[in-house]
This record gives sequence, structure tokens and C-alpha cells, in this order.
Amino acid sequence: MKGDASPEFLTTIGLEVHAQLSTRTKIFCGCEVRFGSPPNTLVCPVCLGLPGVLPVLNREVFLLGLRAVLAFGGAPSKLIKFDRKNYYYPDLPKGYQISQYDAPLGRGGFVEIETSGGPKRIRLNRIHLEEDAGKLIHDAAADSSLVDLNRAGVPLIEMVSEPDLESPDDAHAYLSTLKSVLKTIGVSLCDMEKGHLRCDANVSVRRAGDAVLGKKVEVKNMNSFKAVKAALQYEIGRQTEALGKGEGLYQETRLWDEAKGMTFLMRSKEEAHDYRYFPEPDLVPFFVTQEQIEAERRRIPELPRQKAARFASAYGLSAYDANLLTQDEEPAEFFETCAKIYPDYKGLANWMTGPVSAYLNEKAVSLSQTRLCPETLVGLLQLVKEGSLSLQAAREKVFPEVVGDGRDPKEVMEKKGLLQVSDEAALDEWVAEAIRSNSKVVNDFKSGKETAAMFLVGQVMRKSGGKANPGKVQELVRKRLLETAGPA
Repeated sequence: MKGDASPEFLTTIGLEVHAQLSTRTKIFCGCEVRFGSPPNTLVCPVCLGLPGVLPVLNREVFLLGLRAVLAFGGAPSKLIKFDRKNYYYPDLPKGYQISQYDAPLGRGGFVEIETSGGPKRIRLNRIHLEEDAGKLIHDAAADSSLVDLNRAGVPLIEMVSEPDLESPDDAHAYLSTLKSVLKTIGVSLCDMEKGHLRCDANVSVRRAGDAVLGKKVEVKNMNSFKAVKAALQYEIGRQTEALGKGEGLYQETRLWDEAKGMTFLMRSKEEAHDYRYFPEPDLVPFFVTQEQIEAERRRIPELPRQKAARFASAYGLSAYDANLLTQDEEPAEFFETCAKIYPDYKGLANWMTGPVSAYLNEKAVSLSQTRLCPETLVGLLQLVKEGSLSLQAAREKVFPEVVGDGRDPKEVMEKKGLLQVSDEAALDEWVAEAIRSNSKVVNDFKSGKETAAMFLVGQVMRKSGGKANPGKVQELVRKRLLETAGPA
């Protein structure tokens, strides 16, 4: 039942993404922003919401938010003001959240994603600033919940997309691109495990041909890109099945249960909050200057989509490889450093998107957390290119040690006895022996069975203990077989 909508139905998805800004202190007070501290140790009267205190805007929060608006091609607001979003929840000590309502930091802009059908622009509705709430820690055994307010007042930007996404794959690509850009411009670390990037989705399904969008269902509690994709697949399937049966759909908010792989009702439209927004009286509105806009525009580096286009042009890479290499700043910089001393750009890209990427994903580490340096990787690739080391041995036996402890690849190769034999005289002896010992295979080759040659190559590789250079062995086997076959 659960999956993408069938051709009879159309899916519409919009995403609301909260990204924690990379500041040292909170948005309206001087408390430090630090993940993993003991509960309620990074708080003060301001973020605790005690009577009589006044918030003061962290200037860096405003500038980082402005940079994000510009990086995504949005139009910055001329006037900056804040509003109170009123609701009660145990982790919201003031009883309201300071956010932006009718005058967001920026409007418009877009996120360009890669889809199976080619590039696609997802429009942004708005980007605004707000403070984070605290965090509830549930103790199931004691049947109680505790409140940690270290996160209260941490600065966020909320990025609201237009409903331009049409599938879970679109949503995944959108989030990946968003994360890549925010990290590149230095606005957010986007570490989902630390809550730096959180996403709510609005999804509706309607019959093909219907002009009016279906009932909007908001889905919450998705803590990874994988969870977002799975939750959307389930919800699309649920709505599609209901419409197929002639059942009604309702505007509601649902929570994703990752353990059960399903969404369940949190609240209906009738139970939704009325936030009663009104202007924040303790923060004076102010104007954005053109000088501030231009200063932040200058701080925006080459963006991932620009870098991918340059990689494709300068290094002759496919769009796929170029996009993979430029999603994060670190591997892109690593690749370019290697490319300066190793001109086989395609071979280098294959290693970066293959063994290197696989290792980083498996160990859940970044390049800077390994012992791999550009000179070491290039040294390994050169051993393969010159025929001293087989590609298989390089991938399976040498690379894991090189990336793990930073050892010289040639030293690892020699210690493990992996030096590949490329000397023609030595190889010729093994080839001659294989031909002498397999007369039937030789006759098969003479009869036109080209695959017979590969059997002899395998015999030589076995005889050499895997140390023979397979490329040179293939050349020699064919050469000697053609000699035994005589003139055509």
C-alpha cells in the first residue's frame, strides 16, 4: 500500500526546514550555544523567560540569515521586525516564541535540484528568523518528562518552500541541496544528529486532472533525510489508498513513527493552534542597509551548483560525478588539491566517489577525521597506474590502511607482498606454461572461441599468486596465442 502515488494521482509536497545558525551565542542573550552540555547549564534570565528581562538581538544572527536569503536568490526585506507567536508548551518558558510573521527576513528565491528528469527549481516562499524552544526528555520508566532549556533561544532560520515538490525523491534532493548550500556559505553546520536541521512536510494527493489541491497533511517528527523520504512514501500511499476507496481525507497534523514505519494522528484542523501573532514590543524594528546586503553578498563563496558546473567543464567530469564531488566543501577541495598533481581527473573522481566516499559513509566520519591526505591518495593511484599494484589490491588491502593510519601506500604494498609483476620476461614464462598445459583451450581459441584466452589469463594469475599484471597478461596471452595459430 505504502509508496509513491499511482499515475492516476498527483502528489504535491512543500517543506518547512529549520536550520540552526552557526553562532557562538543565542539569538537574544549571551548564553553559549553548545551541544551535549548538562541540562539547564546554558541558560540565563532572558532565555528562561523570567519577568523584567529584555531581549537584545544577536547581530550575527541577522547577518547569517541575510546571507542565506542572498545565497538562494531571495529578496531581503527592507524592514526587520519580530513578532510573538503565542502558544503553550512545557519547553517554551515564556509562553510565546519570538519569530517573524508578516515581514520575514526575505522572500522568494529558489533551490535548484537534480532529478531523474534533469534540473528542477523549487521556489522558496520565505526565509525568517526565530528562536528555538527547549527540549523535553521523556522518562518512560518514571512516567514523567523533564525539561532541558539549554536549546531555548538558540537561533534558527526557517525556510519555507512553495509546494513544487512532486515525490519523496524530490524532497530528498531538495534537503541535500539545501544542506550543501547552507554549509558552504557558513550559515549552519546542518548536523541532523545534533538537531541543526529539522524538517516538517506538507503533503497532499489528488486525482490527476483535479485543479484544486488535495487536503494538506502536515507530517512531523522526521529526524533524518531517510526518515523524511520514508514518511512521505508512507503518507502518499495512505492518502492514495483512501482516495482509491472513495474515503475522505482531512487537513490534519500527523507524527512519523520510525519504529512502526507509519504516521499517526497528532491533531486535526479544529485542534490546531491559533498563534495570535502580534508585534514583539521589546524589540525595535530596524532597516537593512544596502551596505549590509553587499557585505554579506561578498561573503558568499562559489556555491555547489556553480562549482559542479566548473568541475564538469574544467575536469571533463560527468554531471553526476561533479555533483557528488561538490555537495560538500571538504571533498571538493581535496579533489582539486589532488588534481593539481594527478591529471587523470576521471580516475581520481572514481576513487573519490567510490572507495573514499564508501569509507567515509561506513565509518560516519569526514575526510578531516581520517589520516588520508592528497599526496597519499595520489601516491596510491600512481602505483596502480604504473602497474605496480592491482586495482583490487589497492582498494581492498592498501587503501584501508592508508586512510586509517596515514601510512605510505608503497610501504604497505611492499610489506604485504602485493607488488605486481609487470616484467615481460617473467610473465612470458607463466604464459608459455599455461599454453603448454592447456592444449584443448588453445585449440578452442584457434577455432574462434575468443573467451578461451581469458581462461589462460586466469591460469597465469593463479600461477603468479595474483601478482601478475592482468592487463599485461592479457596482451601476452593474445600475442602468444596468435603466434601459435599462425597466419590467417
